[in-house]
Amino acid sequence: MIQARIRKTFPARPDSAEFSLDLEFKAEAGVTVLFGPSGSGKTLTLDSIAGFVRPDEGRVMLDDQILFDGAAHVNLAPQRRNCGYVFQNYALFPHMTLRENLEFAVEKRPRLERHRRVNEMIERFRLQDAAGRRPHEVSGGQRQRCSIARALIGSPRVLLLDEPTQGLDAPLRAEFYEAIQRVRTDFKTPVLLVTHDLDECFEIGEEMLVLREGRIVQSGSPRKILDQPANLDVARLLGKFNLLAAEIRALDPGRNSSRVQVGGYELDGPYFPGHLRGDRVTLCVRPEQLRACSPNGRPGANQIPVDLERVIEKPEGVRLEFSGGIAVSVSRADYEARRDERRWMVEFPRDLLRVL
Repeated sequence: MIQARIRKTFPARPDSAEFSLDLEFKAEAGVTVLFGPSGSGKTLTLDSIAGFVRPDEGRVMLDDQILFDGAAHVNLAPQRRNCGYVFQNYALFPHMTLRENLEFAVEKRPRLERHRRVNEMIERFRLQDAAGRRPHEVSGGQRQRCSIARALIGSPRVLLLDEPTQGLDAPLRAEFYEAIQRVRTDFKTPVLLVTHDLDECFEIGEEMLVLREGRIVQSGSPRKILDQPANLDVARLLGKFNLLAAEIRALDPGRNSSRVQVGGYELDGPYFPGHLRGDRVTLCVRPEQLRACSPNGRPGANQIPVDLERVIEKPEGVRLEFSGGIAVSVSRADYEARRDERRWMVEFPRDLLRVL
């Protein structure tokens, strides 16, 4: 387990604003994802844990070992921290073959053990056909697998991955996810992974820390965070929601009901604790939770008439963007049946509405 409390400030300069990292978290075994936009402090967090950056204050513990303690003036060198690190560019030595890269990582081990561990990693990560080649002579997926193998060959107590799928195509991403599943199963090594790809969080993440401007703004499982974003900032970072200005017109806790007004229309919703009638809020609902259909006279319950403005083809279906900033995900068959219609009706599910 890793426990980290990190504070690091970079003062303002003529060409840059001040940035302050101030966070605290624990990460158990499994894959913990640091999710957030560029510049939110994700890589800086990894570098502080690995020892490449010295925090201004705080404490970093790996299992029962103190890696950094500002108050006690403890700051172990990176080579003493036993952290495996996979950098964005993989950082393989270009003049060495893949096998030699692995051998270098265990050069202080006895010869027979070194030989055994290198061969074991080459086999586990399916590098037999590329072990004698240099990094520029192999595919991106092979470089990536070699980088992960090199990080693991020294039996680290935590594996740090900094946007390892950046720039990889879909097949290579799939290879990476398979490799991480193998790490999770075979090595039981806790993993901290940096990404700004929400799909990747769901693919391999068990816990998720959402970072914004150097702070953790929400933590939990990826599913819980997607279903219940803590606030409007988190919902915007996730990028998976319709966010519509609304006003609460009625609240009834006894009946678990509410009425919210969006534009000129009122929608029924569940009771929203902590809010009052008249509050101006943001209605939060995902495109796949809405239903788009042909208009049939006046709007029915929880329906809003809209005009179709844009159609976006997706691998899994079609995204329809309507007037009022409303987006709906539909199947290709549903869209094809109404593709010539400009006027649509969007239905909002009562029990899935959420306000922020």
